[in-house]
Amino acid sequence: MSEQFNFAGVIAPVLTPFGEDGTPDPERFVDHAEWLLSDEGGCSALAPFGTTSEANSLSIDERTELLEDLVDAGVEPLNLMPGTGTCSLQDTAILTQHAMDLGCGGVLMLPPFYYKQPSEEGLFRYFSEVIDEVGDDRLKVYLYHIPPVSQVGFPLTLIDRLRREFPETVVGLKDSSGDWSNMKAILEAFPGFELFPGSELYMLDALRAGAAGVISATANVSGRMMRSLYDDWKGAEAGQRQEAISALRQTMQAFPMIPTLKALVAHFRRDPAWAELRAPLMALPTEEANEAVRTIITRHDFSMDLSVEV
Repeated sequence: MSEQFNFAGVIAPVLTPFGEDGTPDPERFVDHAEWLLSDEGGCSALAPFGTTSEANSLSIDERTELLEDLVDAGVEPLNLMPGTGTCSLQDTAILTQHAMDLGCGGVLMLPPFYYKQPSEEGLFRYFSEVIDEVGDDRLKVYLYHIPPVSQVGFPLTLIDRLRREFPETVVGLKDSSGDWSNMKAILEAFPGFELFPGSELYMLDALRAGAAGVISATANVSGRMMRSLYDDWKGAEAGQRQEAISALRQTMQAFPMIPTLKALVAHFRRDPAWAELRAPLMALPTEEANEAVRTIITRHDFSMDLSVEV
């Protein structure tokens, strides 16, 4: 499957750790990214600066510096799909150009989300101008469809228009709508389009319908489980694997997702600093964090082996 896609498999929107001074911690960030790409982490690629990364709480300078930290540490740029979409066309172009300068394999691009109910023509113009301004034939754009958060999405008519205008550039989409009928409609309308459900709840159905993989927040802690399904999604045990993955996801999402993921990493790394978030998001109170971690561990016999060499 992977041979026909630019990106495929299990992709994590990398959690962003913060230091005591409230700034991103590059050492922890790189260490976690390298672990995610290890056999134990299970990820085939990374999508730093997604929703789970608290990307919209980071400045342009913080994003560019952290991305450079990953590349400088030896992470293969072709395995990086950084989030570059912002409300500002110029900021999006700057972040996208920077990703191309580093040789990243693609970018994950939110729509401009502040003004609600923009016209389809306005959205088409926004993406067209970003692509034209970057002007790089290597650019691969993955649209980020997350209407529950952005309240601005990608109707099939807009996807079709962008595909027709930029067939070698607009090559995929992350669908975090939670609407399987929308994912299925995209896969049916655009064969070969690199669709990634934003939740592993839809992973097996999506793979069977032609999806490229999954981009999931919980891949930060359970990517290996998803990888086992991705590697054998046609096998006899695929349904059983999906059931186990879905059960774990449902338990995790019963708690606030980003604080819970950070609490899990903090627990297994024995590093309380990992639990910190940047305002306006807040870490879970200690009792709530302990309850979430304890519930996930006991209900699913969950663990993270962070002792592997990377």
